Amino acid sequence: MQYRDFGQLDFRPSALGFGAMRLPVLSDDEGKPDFKRIDYPLATKMLHHAVDSGVNYVDTAWMYHEDTSEVWLGEALKGGYRERVKVASKMPVWNVKKPDDFDRILGIQLERLQDDHIDFYLLHGLNAEYWQTVLEQGQLESAERALADGRIRHLGFSFHGLYEDFETIVAATDLWEFVQIQFNYMDEDYQAGRKGLELAAGKGLGVIVMEPVRGGAIARNVPPRVQAVWDEAPIKRSPAEWALQWVWNVPEVSFLLSGMSTMQHVEEDLLFADRSRPGLLTSDELALVARVRDLYRELSPIPCTSCRYCMPCPQGVAIPDVFELYNDAHMFDNLPRQQMAYRVFFSENERADQCTACGECVEKCPQGIAIPEWMEKAQAFLTSC
Repeated sequence: MQYRDFGQLDFRPSALGFGAMRLPVLSDDEGKPDFKRIDYPLATKMLHHAVDSGVNYVDTAWMYHEDTSEVWLGEALKGGYRERVKVASKMPVWNVKKPDDFDRILGIQLERLQDDHIDFYLLHGLNAEYWQTVLEQGQLESAERALADGRIRHLGFSFHGLYEDFETIVAATDLWEFVQIQFNYMDEDYQAGRKGLELAAGKGLGVIVMEPVRGGAIARNVPPRVQAVWDEAPIKRSPAEWALQWVWNVPEVSFLLSGMSTMQHVEEDLLFADRSRPGLLTSDELALVARVRDLYRELSPIPCTSCRYCMPCPQGVAIPDVFELYNDAHMFDNLPRQQMAYRVFFSENERADQCTACGECVEKCPQGIAIPEWMEKAQAFLTSC
């Protein structure tokens, strides 16, 4: 396993961090994935294999797997594994309606994790709106008290807003020791982007990268036109490895988080991490990745990463799944197949025409997608003759 610097902290994180947002899940009575029912044996086996192979950072959050990820992790780290890793979790800042809520929520998280402290604690999903909530509800002061009494050991934030807001938040307090941003070859200039990465690193903060494979979208079901470009490379890599090595190539990146759903994902990512290093990719390889990025932008209309922050929908609409069908139909020119899947596998209440444009999903979407507008388009497209 390769290890990297983490800002000014006395901790060398593994190049690969274990993300607990996309764990394997069990199926419901209809055979559909039930994201609240984590497959404990498989997920635990995956985590243990990763830690035994050198991974030393595990990332979870209050809301992952509909509030069950922290509970699973508390169980999975028993038997000596807790002592071998740093645990990260996050404060759902939007749930803090009064100052006391911070301590109440943190207390529940510690109970779920069966621990007396969280090593790396993040204020979750900050943007302009949530930053105001942080300030209005005194969340920085609450976090400072938690640092002082040891309930959390290091404070940072994850970010899903505009660069200008990122700049403001980074400069707001000396409590920050690290940040977590979305960064991949499709999103180099999106949200905080490369500018934010370099800003944070320049201030001595650790920089964690999330969504390095854009929720798996740039690693699976690769369009023939894209695969043809990958095939030109003298050194052969899978699309997933290209995406990960592109991130690891950047020296300011402390490490990346991968949301692994199968043991195969774990084994592959461990192999990729072992051969990673800053500056690995040549200028010709970086140019090849840029060509792939341009092709994807032509083919994929909706920038959804299937993070599922928009779920559950009050009307029951399966938002990320509808978007996946819509994007796949465009990328792979297979509309009849996606229309059949829409008819067969989606219940009536899961379909796009059940959207009432209430806007709740738009407020939660870290990608800033105009979800109701796309729902209308998706419904027309996936039911057209």
